[in-house]
Amino acid sequence: MSMTHSFTTPEPTRAEIDALPGATILEFGTGWCGFCQRAQPLIEAAFRDHPGIGHIKVEDGSGRPLGRSFRVKLWPTLIFLRDGQEIARLVRPDATAEITAAMRKIDQ
Repeated sequence: MSMTHSFTTPEPTRAEIDALPGATILEFGTGWCGFCQRAQPLIEAAFRDHPGIGHIKVEDGSGRPLGRSFRVKLWPTLIFLRDGQEIARLVRPDATAEITAAMRKIDQ
């Protein structure tokens, strides 16, 4: 698996996320968010060294249950999961190195 460029529709349930095996990144944001757009090249660059990590891109907003269950407040928020458990979180990342460091924590 590798980086996903489009938002997952419909959004997965929290139970589905909690049951995911292996390493996965949940990315919460929107297509119109400037911070989200600016982070895309950084996320893509980080995935070059970690192509085996899954990526689920979730369009977030008011009333969206998955984002609320993870207490997402700002976009983009990256949640780094290992076997459905949160290991790390980055909010509005501004460097590929910080994304890569978090990816190393789940890519074992």
